[in-house]
Amino acid sequence: MANEQITREEVEHVASLAKLALMDTAADMFTDHLGKIFDVVTTLAEVDTENVKPTYSVTEMHTVLRDDVANNAHQSQELLHNAPEHQDTLIKVPAILDGGAKD
Repeated sequence: MANEQITREEVEHVASLAKLALMDTAADMFTDHLGKIFDVVTTLAEVDTENVKPTYSVTEMHTVLRDDVANNAHQSQELLHNAPEHQDTLIKVPAILDGGAKD
């Protein structure tokens, strides 16, 4: 792996692609932080993992899952009784766009 450092210009370029506005201090901070992250990745890339089996879990514990069984699946009328407003089988809620509901 090449021992290259990320530049401030690259950080600013990526921020502009993401439509993020960075202050000068933030650009310096992110350049420093990303440089340190890349250093760690470079160090990890140097580790010989040729004969290491993949590890999916560090313990021997297995997750025990119960069967996915629907309970009370046909109680829509009881649900609608708890709603402040409903129409047919739908719960009416206030609109959140355009300043509220329009009648």
